[in-house]
Amino acid sequence: MSLELHRHAVVADAHNDLLIAVTARPPRRWAGFFRERWLPQLQEGGVDLQVLPVFIGDAYRPEGALRQTLRMIECAHVLAEGNQDSVQLCLDGDDIDAAHGAGKIALVLALESAPGVDASVELFPTLFRLGVRVASLAHWRRTPLADGSGEDATGSRLTEAGVEALSIMESLGMIYDVSHLNAAGVAHVLELATRPVMATHSSARALRDHHRNLTDDQLRGIAATGGTVCVNFLPEFLAADPADCTLDRLADHFLHVLDVVGPDHVGIGADFIEEVDHDTMPRCCEEEPYGYPASLPGLSGPRGLPLVTEALLGRGVPEDVLRKVLGGNVTELFRKELGRAR
Repeated sequence: MSLELHRHAVVADAHNDLLIAVTARPPRRWAGFFRERWLPQLQEGGVDLQVLPVFIGDAYRPEGALRQTLRMIECAHVLAEGNQDSVQLCLDGDDIDAAHGAGKIALVLALESAPGVDASVELFPTLFRLGVRVASLAHWRRTPLADGSGEDATGSRLTEAGVEALSIMESLGMIYDVSHLNAAGVAHVLELATRPVMATHSSARALRDHHRNLTDDQLRGIAATGGTVCVNFLPEFLAADPADCTLDRLADHFLHVLDVVGPDHVGIGADFIEEVDHDTMPRCCEEEPYGYPASLPGLSGPRGLPLVTEALLGRGVPEDVLRKVLGGNVTELFRKELGRAR
């Protein structure tokens, strides 16, 4: 029953850092490496829509951030062009519908923290022209646009440039992502937003008091904009002891968010970092690189997504609600908002 439902549902993942792994290869290998390593996983996991964040590691900041941003965007275009039978880079809802109609995986480009932009917000239209349709303005720490959730103690709101960036993004039809934003910044965005915002990979703070998670008030605020909260799978964000985290604990977070915001505002933001680490980090030792498991049992990568369907069905989530959570809500949000100029 669960496998059949998963197979026939639209499955959307709002956060998979696979571009980090692909761009670590020589450019001539980008399309082929994606086809060999990542495409089978996405297909086996039933993924129909995949958001591809552009995340810039510390090694490239600050001087090389814009160059690496452009490399990763180019990588997304190259891997899509080299796998046209299976994937399509999508700029709006019509593209997503066309991709799904042709049996392809719809890919959507996102920026995570945007260090290549910094305060030069006039670059957002440039990046939009290159295909970016979702963006966040901070990661863990401070940027010229906003503070990340690791800086919650500052109590700071968006900077003047950050406010301008939000306005530009809304005018373009680029969705604002509040995942990683500090608490005061989230409140500021929700105060200013005139279009739906989303959290691409955040879980429930009521169940795990971690600065990367969202409070119930924040969850309600995102839903009030018409946006979507996509639940993160990382054990550190789900339980105080990541080593004991299970699929059932992940289901707890889904059920809590559903209870707070209702069935029309919940999605998946898996954040499969273990698979990315496998492709990019040297296998120098037997220890976990973080000191604890970076994935739930069976959920190190996209092929494990049917387990989420099984777990939520087992916890009594109705099939019509589960279809929305698996991907219906994110897909509908993108259909309405991507590339829709104000």
